[in-house]
Amino acid sequence: MNSTLSSVRSPDDAFARRVLLYSLAMPDTPAATLVLLGMMGAGKTTVGQALAAHTGWRYLDNDDLVLAATGRAPDEIDATDGSAALHAAEAAALRHALSLPPPLIAGAAAGVIEDEGARKLLREATVVYLRARPETLRARIGTGDGRRADAIDLAWLQARHAERDAVYRHVATVTVDTDELAARAVADQVLRALGLD
Repeated sequence: MNSTLSSVRSPDDAFARRVLLYSLAMPDTPAATLVLLGMMGAGKTTVGQALAAHTGWRYLDNDDLVLAATGRAPDEIDATDGSAALHAAEAAALRHALSLPPPLIAGAAAGVIEDEGARKLLREATVVYLRARPETLRARIGTGDGRRADAIDLAWLQARHAERDAVYRHVATVTVDTDELAARAVADQVLRALGLD
């Protein structure tokens, strides 16, 4: 038996044992670092919170990290400084989240894939793409409160989805279609796919 695995001796350490088994199965990815990626409305925050509740890992939301670093909400940055400034702040927030010690679950902003440095960082984590059709995203966004102005424009969501879907699938370790699923069911699929259930 692997010496790392055998050092987990307590039957109460079943979760730690699962984390170690996962890290052994995926040696090129740091154990216990999950990044949830997807368009706004895909469920990153609600699924991240459900995963955190199940695993006991902390959940870091990109919007919260942007606000903490800049003193401004992402929709305000977008409205006053533009998309490029917003994406730079979101990529910086992801870099910060991934610099913290695991275990952690980080919700990444949709636009981080436009930043080459952020894409490279994603290679060092287990990336879960929460995929949803633009129509589903639009329905979940509702009135768009607290989101960028484009969030309630179905045509904008369709265009961004068309631009990003292939890139998301390329960087993802796991892709979960979330259209017909509640957050808990999505979290269960993620946990099963990663062997953490």
